[in-house]
Amino acid sequence: MTETEKKAVVLVSGGLDSATALAVARDMGFACHALTIRYGQRHAAEIAAARRVAAALGAVRHVVSEIDLRAFGGSALTADIAVPKGRAMEDIAHGIPVTYVPARNTIFLAFALAWAEALGAGDIFIGVNAVDYSGYPDCRPEYIAAFETMANLATKAAVEGKTRFSVRTPLIALTKAEIVRLGTSLGVDYGLTLSCYDPSRDGAACGTCDACILRRRGFAEAGIEDPAHYRAAALAP
Repeated sequence: MTETEKKAVVLVSGGLDSATALAVARDMGFACHALTIRYGQRHAAEIAAARRVAAALGAVRHVVSEIDLRAFGGSALTADIAVPKGRAMEDIAHGIPVTYVPARNTIFLAFALAWAEALGAGDIFIGVNAVDYSGYPDCRPEYIAAFETMANLATKAAVEGKTRFSVRTPLIALTKAEIVRLGTSLGVDYGLTLSCYDPSRDGAACGTCDACILRRRGFAEAGIEDPAHYRAAALAP
């Protein structure tokens, strides 16, 4: 990396969307610093996927930071609450599901902001999506705009006029199929990613949780084969 290269912090969860966001940031010429949060999610396979994605897409550095949201619970991803399976699309599109983790994107973006300020980077990428999403309030454009405003009020670098922080959401207005096509055009190997809310110990996706349903529909509509490893039962007719 040269002194003139732009630096960005990219939140990388190991899923399809964050991998695509990382590829977009790289394609825009950013030297990408990948940040993954181990927040007490039930499956270590997600962290392993994030490591694969960051390495494959040439992150300058990949940091896995820890905060244990299991202390608060309130989500099927951090507490002993069943992950919904086999829901119809109209049900997925309605309301806020139990897989919502309280304030998760706010926490993730705060960590990303702290690292960006320390790096002297003004750009933060996050793969949120407001089209094919599961009702999460922290994936909406108005939320991102509010966080960006806060970031430029709350940091020494911004207050002193050294850095103007920008929260970049290149996928926010895309359908899942459009995201798949975009990532494929940028060389993303989606076989490295994991989108499932309830994978098995070997990392096989369940195929029937909301995230798997949205992913599978996106690949089908894009006309591209999904390379994810699904449990055999999920693929049965």
